[in-house]
Amino acid sequence: MSGIANVTSPPYDVISGGSLQHLRAADPHNVVRLILPGEGPDAPRAAACLLAGWLSDGVLIRDREPALYLYEQDGQSWRQRGIIGLVRLGTPESAGILPHENVMPGPVAGRRELMAATESNLEPIFLVYDGNRPGAGPTATEIIDRAAAERTPLFSIGTEDGVTHRLWRLDDPAECAAIAADLAGRRALIADGHHRYAAYLQLQSQMAVAGRGPGPWDYGLAFLVDSAASPPRLGAIHRVLPGLAPERAAELASAAFAVTSLPPGTDLPAALTRLAEAGRDGTAFLLAGHDGYRLLSRPDPVQLAAAMPPDSSPAWQGLDASVLQQLLLAQVWGIKDNEHDVLIYHDAAEAVEAVTGQPAGTAVIINPVPFDAVRQIAEHGERVPRKSTSFGPKPRTGLVLRTFGPH
Repeated sequence: MSGIANVTSPPYDVISGGSLQHLRAADPHNVVRLILPGEGPDAPRAAACLLAGWLSDGVLIRDREPALYLYEQDGQSWRQRGIIGLVRLGTPESAGILPHENVMPGPVAGRRELMAATESNLEPIFLVYDGNRPGAGPTATEIIDRAAAERTPLFSIGTEDGVTHRLWRLDDPAECAAIAADLAGRRALIADGHHRYAAYLQLQSQMAVAGRGPGPWDYGLAFLVDSAASPPRLGAIHRVLPGLAPERAAELASAAFAVTSLPPGTDLPAALTRLAEAGRDGTAFLLAGHDGYRLLSRPDPVQLAAAMPPDSSPAWQGLDASVLQQLLLAQVWGIKDNEHDVLIYHDAAEAVEAVTGQPAGTAVIINPVPFDAVRQIAEHGERVPRKSTSFGPKPRTGLVLRTFGPH
């Protein structure tokens, strides 16, 4: 990486320890120093001081005039364009923003405390909406496509993952008004940033309780993408159970699933292929441990039905993530889903590596959740278990920040 790329990062919740150190070493002004300022009660205040210093020193430049930002990510075989701007916060009915995933209190509190201390939205949440519905005027997608074709971006940078990032500033009042008018009547699904959105709402509630009245905390920074023009790519999110030996995991699972040991020497790509094939016929999981891979499939329907919440929809009950949480974790293994006993990995190889050579660790590899299933569940008012979906490509952090305090 070089230049602007050196000061940007992926979203905070997909950065592991090794990549955190790599990003910190890339540049003394890398944004990870703000979004991941360390542990302890003083970390949010330290981030606030650092942000104030960067603004004072000109490391970050405040845009003094209202604007929207056209942001484009260009990969080898895909392209995603959208708008970075502010969205009004509220209930799904009042704001039109639909969560689809449950959250954990700890990360929400951490994001809220960082937001309150810095008086900033340090990275946008990722929203997707269906832009197919025709309107009275031009659509936001038509406007940004024309702008991308006709104008020179503020910058174009490449990151180590092979993605090119381009940013345009849209400051024409009529153009911004047309974009806002097209988006105003639409509903958007939270693709990434559930904990940050929950932190937005908590901060807004705190300000109301404190009698602060309407203010900048009634809005939050977001990246909005038309899913019809730029279909999202969904990846799986995997689990690692550090206290469960794979032999014991398989033994217990055999009471509710068909368990198949894959041949010795099977590598991860071949095991993932078996998992995908089994997933076409229903729920399936791949267990990985020090002694190889096992495939879980064909869950017992009687036990599965008994494990599901009685008020959940058939669509929710059919999700692999729901089966994992309700039947496999809670009933079969007796593990309550929490941040300490159930670790989250976005990359299957990293999850497998975490248990390699660890006799007491088991990785659970899962197939991706289909986008249509996620949207259906969200529109029904339900939420999938926490960390069930990984929408991509995620916006790069550090390109656009939003401050709302007297910096």
